[in-house]
Amino acid sequence: MPLSTAPASYTAAVERYLTGAGIVKSSARIYRISLTTWGWMFAGEPAPTGPARRGAKPPVFPIASIDDPALPEVLAELAAARADEMDADTVNRELSIARKAIGWWQRQGWFDSDPTIGIERRPAPPDRTKALAENQIAALWRLDVALREKTFWKMLYESAARADEVLCLNAEDLYSQDKRGKITAKDGATEWIHWQSGTAQLLPRLIARRTRGPLFLTDRRAPAGTPTLDVCEETGRARLSYRRAEEIFEENTRLLANPLASPENIEDLDGWTLHRLRHSALTHDAEDGTSTPMLLACSRHASVRSLERYARPGVDAVARHVAERDPAARRRRRTSETYQRVTCFLVSEPGLQSLSRRG
Repeated sequence: MPLSTAPASYTAAVERYLTGAGIVKSSARIYRISLTTWGWMFAGEPAPTGPARRGAKPPVFPIASIDDPALPEVLAELAAARADEMDADTVNRELSIARKAIGWWQRQGWFDSDPTIGIERRPAPPDRTKALAENQIAALWRLDVALREKTFWKMLYESAARADEVLCLNAEDLYSQDKRGKITAKDGATEWIHWQSGTAQLLPRLIARRTRGPLFLTDRRAPAGTPTLDVCEETGRARLSYRRAEEIFEENTRLLANPLASPENIEDLDGWTLHRLRHSALTHDAEDGTSTPMLLACSRHASVRSLERYARPGVDAVARHVAERDPAARRRRRTSETYQRVTCFLVSEPGLQSLSRRG
């Protein structure tokens, strides 16, 4: 017998899972997006990708239909087709979330089988993300974009925080005088991110006297059915989604990522990802000599191994390192410093007096 009454639809089952399984607020949005994607495939339809995914309504079907014996074969074909279009990390994350939800639904007694059995995780390629050079970061700050984007990008770079964590911030989570904000980690623990003066100068204009609700908002009013926690009570606008924030950043950085390209071909170009801001911040800190314990604290990684791919100095940093240790360069630098000291002494009053006595 079911432990609880099965909901009427798959969408309702997703909400029951997010509430009943204790998924933290910072993760619930990602879980909901992934389970909505699987909803189309559970209904035997390809999941929309790209811009078509925004605003697309998931199909309505009973949760018990997941027990259909014919579903695993159909699901395997749809999942394989989607895996060919998406990156391995996204596909693997969505599969993991789907299996967690299926396990919870099975424990409620709503159905018995797991149609994802036989769908294998895709081998993820090694992380080749490269940090942006400092001149590229400087060019990013010169872009003519909205205040929301300026503040969001600055906060990501200065705090080295994950984009989804920053998007989950509410106005009441900010401690502006201390330049810090309170976030909820993946395991539900309370953690802190810290920013610098660039973000601190922009935040008051972005908040505009709001005291509660999502920090980063969409440009339009929230559609019907948006969770209350993701709607600003004062403006009626919704929390900015990760997908939309990623699209805006990618579109605005296409010419920066392809400096030799013509603006006429901008639609065919690829821009940067939001993750590169976090990667760049940690890499630049490592290049400046920040200690490993401090890098771990800033990144909030659990192990040094997770930090390794970020603490890899870039080409310019390696070039500076080699140049600074060049023996010939050191001799030239010492000669130059000696010349400067002698010159400063000669033009000083004691130096002039010494010269006059000798003259």
